[in-house]
Amino acid sequence: MAFTRWDPLQDLLALHERINRLSGADETGWMPPVDLRETPDRYLVTAEVAGLEQDDIHILIQDGKLTLRGERRPREAQSERFERVERGHGRFARAFVLPLPVDPTGVVADLRDGVLTVTIPKAFDRRRIDVE
Repeated sequence: MAFTRWDPLQDLLALHERINRLSGADETGWMPPVDLRETPDRYLVTAEVAGLEQDDIHILIQDGKLTLRGERRPREAQSERFERVERGHGRFARAFVLPLPVDPTGVVADLRDGVLTVTIPKAFDRRRIDVE
């Protein structure tokens, strides 16, 4: 009898993927790897989207949720024969709930060398309170 090591993180990631498929949050096709970091004043999202142009990527922030959508179109080469195709093609969608309110007017997205970086500033209530 062979034993395998239980990895709870892998089970959690698999469950997350299944829930996203059921809810329609992630579309079929491929899924770019994403890093989501938090600093004291912003969220930084980094996604590997090699081969995509600016027009292929759509970013939406609504109701405290960040959604990245895009499409990688297959290369059309009628005179070539592919021996192997490993890079995913088609549409993708990734959705992330942001724990704190954000300022959607200050979002900046940069696509450089196949890496998309989205900077999302946190919203702080900056009302002045007068002391009486």
